[in-house]
Amino acid sequence: MTSELSDIDIGFNVSSDTPPGRDPDSHSPTLREYHRLLWSKPLPDGTPFTLIPSGRAHYLLHESAKGRFSLSSDAINNQHRGLLSDAYGSQAQQVNDDFCRATMTVGGYMLFPGERLDRKPTINQHRGMHPRIRDRFDLTLECIRRHYTGENSPLSETLARYANFFALFESFTGYVEHFLLQALVDGSGQVRFFRLFDGFNPNPLPSEVDDYDTYLDRQREFVTTRNAHIAAYIRAHSPPVRPSV
Repeated sequence: MTSELSDIDIGFNVSSDTPPGRDPDSHSPTLREYHRLLWSKPLPDGTPFTLIPSGRAHYLLHESAKGRFSLSSDAINNQHRGLLSDAYGSQAQQVNDDFCRATMTVGGYMLFPGERLDRKPTINQHRGMHPRIRDRFDLTLECIRRHYTGENSPLSETLARYANFFALFESFTGYVEHFLLQALVDGSGQVRFFRLFDGFNPNPLPSEVDDYDTYLDRQREFVTTRNAHIAAYIRAHSPPVRPSV
C-alpha cells in the first residue's frame, strides 16, 4: 500500500483496483490513500490538516480544534452518458476509452464534505441534481468562488451549510492552492470554464456534437494539467532520492 507522497502514480487508473460494478470513489483503496497523502497538509494558517481513513462510516476524517470533518470522494469529470446519450454514442470507442483513461486518475477526483446536514443533500448530491449545474465541476467551482466572495449561486444554500469546511482555507485562493486546482483558475482568480459561460443557464450541457467534443477535451485537459501540478507538488515535498552505493 502507498505510504509516502513519492509512491503516488499520477497515471494509475483507479478503476483497476475497484471491484467490478463498483465506484472507485468508495471502493478503490489506492484512490483513498492518494487522497489521504495529497490533502493531509497544512492549512493556510499552518495548522496540520490530517486525514485518516475511518472504516465505512467515514471515507476520510479530520478531527482537531478546527472541527470534525468527514470527507468523501467524487469524480469531477463527466461524459453524461445518460443525458447526452446521442452525443456520447457519436464518439468513437477509442475516444471514449482515452477520456476514461485520462480522467480515472487521481487528478480526476476531489474531496467534499460527505455528511448530510439538516437532512439536506450534500454538495456532491446537490451539484449532481441541480439543473443549472448538472455535475459540471467548473460550475461547481464557480459556486465555491462565489461562496468566498459572498455572491449568490445555485449552490449558495448548500455551500453555506458547510461554511466551517470552506473557512479552513480562508479564501478561494487558499482552497484552490490546497487542492491543486490551479488548472481551472486564471491569473486573476476567475474560473476557466469548460464551455462559454454567460451565467447559470437552465441547460448547462452541450447540445451539439462539436460542442460536446470541446467540452470533453477541456475536461481531459484540466485533469491532465492538474495531474502535472500534483506531480510537481509531490516532487517538491518528497525527500531527495539518495544515490545507491
